[in-house]
Amino acid sequence: MHSIQSRAIRIDQHGGPEQLKLVTVSVGDPGPGEIRIRHKAVGLNFIDVYQRSGLYPSPMPLQLGMEASGVVEAVGEGVSHLQPGDRAAYASQPPGSYCDVRVMPAKTVCKLPEAIDFDTGAAMMLKGLTAQYLLRKTLPQGGLQAGDFVLFHAAAGGVGLIACQWAKALGLQLIGTAGSDAKCALAKANGAAYTINYNTEDFAARVKEITTAANAAKGLKPGVKVVYDSVGKDTWDKSLDCLAPFGLMASFGNASGPVPAFAPGILATKGSLYLTRQTLFTHIATREATQAMADELFAVVQSGAVKIRIDQRYALADVGQAHRDLEARK
Repeated sequence: MHSIQSRAIRIDQHGGPEQLKLVTVSVGDPGPGEIRIRHKAVGLNFIDVYQRSGLYPSPMPLQLGMEASGVVEAVGEGVSHLQPGDRAAYASQPPGSYCDVRVMPAKTVCKLPEAIDFDTGAAMMLKGLTAQYLLRKTLPQGGLQAGDFVLFHAAAGGVGLIACQWAKALGLQLIGTAGSDAKCALAKANGAAYTINYNTEDFAARVKEITTAANAAKGLKPGVKVVYDSVGKDTWDKSLDCLAPFGLMASFGNASGPVPAFAPGILATKGSLYLTRQTLFTHIATREATQAMADELFAVVQSGAVKIRIDQRYALADVGQAHRDLEARK
């Protein structure tokens, strides 16, 4: 047993970015079902902010970070899909990717194809696997076919830009919302069929306008088949009004705060709607499921249909600034 010194970012209590501390930790050898990985790049995600603030409470002290890419240094007993020297990437529980080296469960770590560089690998796993389970697995009754309308909130965010491109590749008419004209233009450039600035337009009224004629031609009422919503409280009520009868409200985050309690009868009066609250970690609970999802993500990225955008890069020690920028929607 030998231990390696690694820099890591840790919090000792929930709070603001000032809680993020750069510490040195000792990393040992991987146990059964584990690997040791040396990171080349680490992904930044809104879930990191939720875990730091306490919206998603965790035991302390907590090493943050949910995704990264790097090179496998050692594998524990029973790990057969990875070997030392493999390029790899992951989105994974438990948190801990904000570091140089870590020991972690191997089951959600995937070999990274040679054609995908480390920065892209670290920027694509959590957001890309999220887009995959939404567009490919979180489906309304009867599924989604080419030409169908879907509404995607925060379409210019990390998950949103991947979803815009992927939806276009699937032939879907994605209506994307964003908080500024510049962000709307970005979503449009990435494949959104329509965009709505929800700070200057009533998005429910616009969705009705966009979908009325095309739906009427199919004998359907106005509205989309599914709303994908990571915003939460601020978009909840109007999102329900955007759904066609039997539509699916797919909640997968709460950037504006959690959705308040509501009476299920609302779903009846608004058209026998379905509601689900999804999280990536249920989808990647097994090695087989994770690999199948990652294979589909890797294929769509390698085909060029989905390009992974990297806007900023920060040093590990500057993670506090990264969190401040993320919370300021920068």
